[in-house]
Amino acid sequence: MTRYLQCLTGSLLDKSPPVFNSDCPFPSSMSLQHKSPLKCFSDLTGAAATRMVFAPGRVNLIGEHTDYNDGFVLPLAIDLGVAIAARKREDSLVRLWSAGRSDLPVELDLTQPILPGAPGWSNYVRGVLAGLLHAGTILPGFDAVIYANLPAGGGLSSSAALEVATATLGEILSGTTLDPVQKALLCQQAEHEFAGTPCGIMDQFAVTFGKAGHLLLLDCQSQQFELVPMPQRDVSVLVINSMVKHDLSEGEYGKRRADCQAAAAVLGVTTLRAVTTEQVVAAQVQLGDHLFRRAHHVTTENERTLAAVAALKAGQWQTLGELMNASHESLRKDYEVSCEELDFIANAAREAGAYGCRMTGGGFGGCCVALVPTAQAELIGQKIQRAYQTKFGRDSRVFVTQPSDGPQIILQPSE
Repeated sequence: MTRYLQCLTGSLLDKSPPVFNSDCPFPSSMSLQHKSPLKCFSDLTGAAATRMVFAPGRVNLIGEHTDYNDGFVLPLAIDLGVAIAARKREDSLVRLWSAGRSDLPVELDLTQPILPGAPGWSNYVRGVLAGLLHAGTILPGFDAVIYANLPAGGGLSSSAALEVATATLGEILSGTTLDPVQKALLCQQAEHEFAGTPCGIMDQFAVTFGKAGHLLLLDCQSQQFELVPMPQRDVSVLVINSMVKHDLSEGEYGKRRADCQAAAAVLGVTTLRAVTTEQVVAAQVQLGDHLFRRAHHVTTENERTLAAVAALKAGQWQTLGELMNASHESLRKDYEVSCEELDFIANAAREAGAYGCRMTGGGFGGCCVALVPTAQAELIGQKIQRAYQTKFGRDSRVFVTQPSDGPQIILQPSE
């Protein structure tokens, strides 16, 4: 709990809170700088919260745009995330507040069908509550305030953090415990059906199964995973938020999925997990340049991810960094989801002393992730910030993180 509450005031390098977009449940840039989730709850509801849960965001070290192709990914839970402070009610009403926003609360009646609605951020909560009720969970009414220091749209899984935090709150309010795999799948289904995002399973699995000091090698086909230790004394993860999101990102995620499905159809398989890079190269003429490059990224990224795990286990940081650099180039050239800002950050991080750096998340803005020597993490982060400011005339946001635990119950009545 102490670690989480400390990180609410900002990143390790930039002590101001991050800036969030307008259609998310997260704090504005300054309004919550000195408030905790419990204080926000009492201010908004006039009562004291009796329960609080936390779910982390995640960053993907390598294995990008492979999850919806049944491939391999290597994410880690981070020590920024989403907290929900709550208090049980005596009726069936749910009232949801967004900390740092002046909106009226979102109200839901648990005796009525839960449907998608406005504001957009509430659909992540609505979808999880609907899934819990469909699974037979008996939920009481409750008041809840959502508080986060995780930037939406930055590729750090703010939506999955909110979904898993909601599911965890549902568990302690109902006195039930979900199977962790089913919990992750329920949250994924909520994002599909209520938020309209056809995401793979990586985000919800990484948030649900995160463990301090470990990365998660996830096989998105079998849903089997391995926790891979990362020695914190040697290396740390640096996350650099470009603070931009280009309009080109609208709809591009769906287009990339469609490209992969089309490539798989040409190759006569269900998903690109079923083919090797050699088979993709052999079918280059049949695929055509466009589909070839999409499939080539996916198959080579799967290979890089498995090689990265081997390098991680052997402590071969330079090799791991080179694989991350190659991943970024593939995302830039074959998958075409990078942008000028992300390319600049990746190069600046390497020049500053990072072992490797690559874009993470959907692309067209958001964040890069770098593997850095722990002793030099803050210095490298400062160099990147200065270079970015000089180049673009605006600030980036940089923080150092280590692999962290998954969802946590911070406050719960003893009865």
